[in-house]
Amino acid sequence: MSCRIKTQTVPTMYFIGVTTGKSSIMKVFPIWAQELGRQDVHLEGMDLPLHADAGQYRQAVAQIKGDPLSLGALVTSHKINLFEAASGMFDSLDRYAQVCGEVSCISKDGGRLEGHAKDPITSGLSLNGMLGPNYFGRTGAHVLCLGAGGSTVAIALHFIHRRSGDDRPQRIVVVNRSSARLEGLKKVIASQPAVIEFEYHCHTDPVRNDALMAKLPPYSLVINATGMGKDLPGSPITNNGTFPEHGIAWELNYRGELDFLRQALAQREVRTLTVFDGWEYFLHGWTQVIAQILKVGIKGEVFQRLSALAAEVCGPAFPPIRRAIG
Repeated sequence: MSCRIKTQTVPTMYFIGVTTGKSSIMKVFPIWAQELGRQDVHLEGMDLPLHADAGQYRQAVAQIKGDPLSLGALVTSHKINLFEAASGMFDSLDRYAQVCGEVSCISKDGGRLEGHAKDPITSGLSLNGMLGPNYFGRTGAHVLCLGAGGSTVAIALHFIHRRSGDDRPQRIVVVNRSSARLEGLKKVIASQPAVIEFEYHCHTDPVRNDALMAKLPPYSLVINATGMGKDLPGSPITNNGTFPEHGIAWELNYRGELDFLRQALAQREVRTLTVFDGWEYFLHGWTQVIAQILKVGIKGEVFQRLSALAAEVCGPAFPPIRRAIG
């Protein structure tokens, strides 16, 4: 990546990732921009290797900060590393960026460069649509998060900051393969109000995950936040694992082999499961960032229209389950 700032000729939003050209958003964005009346805005991918050199992250931020037509960026796989390398280049960081130690959205306000962590908001929008009001108060459900990365941190923060105690689970169980990610999550949780009991497990054994899932009360929420089924092969549970009766299975991905999703579907009727994939999460993630960068409102009917347009362009891997099933 060149160290020289590129002067854009049209308003440009960036997608900082690993293999951005393969993402569905490259087909969807021009249609969304047209719908929002911002067809003048171009989306450009910035591909960086995982755990890139700090200088590459700083150059990516410098491009946005230094070029008037570089409007901002959505950041995917590099959120934590970009924050660690370039947080000092921002004029402001929102509270979630500071708490999570990551930046998922870069925007501008006049000459000020702003960093945001949008995942607690986008995961919250997805969860609100799935669960409805007072779900945990009505059901006594717990949560099992398989994986302790950024998505799980965001989900945990969303639940902690819900205003009503009836909207929070009493207990969240988290499993991760590396102790470093678990320690990072523990540090974030320790800085927050102690309103939820957290339980942590560090292992890679899907049979042990089966056992943890079997102990959940009815109606509990099981989340695959490991990346398995998309970025990694397999599933964090075995085919013998039993989902909680009347429970909810949420696969955070919407494309790939999605083995966890297949396992949940196989128990849909016998366990009266409700099954979700990651499509709504994808939509909320992108629309929240676009709204922040382009200073447009994307709620209600506007969001539903953009959702419908995206579905027309990107056929789902499992068309019947892009919405709740149960």
